[in-house]
Amino acid sequence: MTLATGSLAMLQFADGLFPAGGFAHSFGLETYAQDGRVRDRDDLMAFITAHLEGAAGPADAVAVALAVRQAAHGDVAGWIALDEHLDALKAVPEFRAASRQMGRQTLRVAAALESERPDAAAAEWAFLTTLSRMVDEGLAPGHHAPVFGAALGSAGVDAESAAAAYLYSTTALLVGAGLRLLALGQLDGQRVLAASRPIITRLASAAAGAEIGDIWSFTPGLELAGLRHATLDARLFRS
Repeated sequence: MTLATGSLAMLQFADGLFPAGGFAHSFGLETYAQDGRVRDRDDLMAFITAHLEGAAGPADAVAVALAVRQAAHGDVAGWIALDEHLDALKAVPEFRAASRQMGRQTLRVAAALESERPDAAAAEWAFLTTLSRMVDEGLAPGHHAPVFGAALGSAGVDAESAAAAYLYSTTALLVGAGLRLLALGQLDGQRVLAASRPIITRLASAAAGAEIGDIWSFTPGLELAGLRHATLDARLFRS
């Protein structure tokens, strides 16, 4: 796999046009917006920073990096254990359902693309195809981060780059939600994305060297917002 091919795969899976379904989720941001606690660009940046520092970085990005390594070794059992470990950390039903939905949609596309590659092994032995079958049979939850890592690992992307791509994709998702919920312009959104680069770089670097026992998540305020989201009178997002 050439560097260019791996880089293009990374761009494809992290792109907002990829049909993972992330546009339907705000991961608690809608609750904060309706409460008036997130009203401007600075508030949005603070929300995204909390999400990256307390959940996406130490939990999801680590899962991405680990899944990259598992893909390189064809470690299906290790991937399932990682997927189940992450499932146990996602206590908010809406967040857990969103992660599973995005993961399963991503896995379906990734497995289909893998089976069509001219250099791929027989479809029944291909890593992503096997994972897709395991998830379809209910043997794994199919969360987005492990799927994302498996897809990019199968494309030859290194763990740190894959983790950075995941964190960027997460940030872009939340910026997109913010632009729909708040009185912000496109330039404001790009400023938030640019300001997030140092955080993403640091968290991706840490994720690349982490093990499954290093995974943690602690965002009580965001989780409470996620729990309250289901009771909002009007909702634009599913989470």
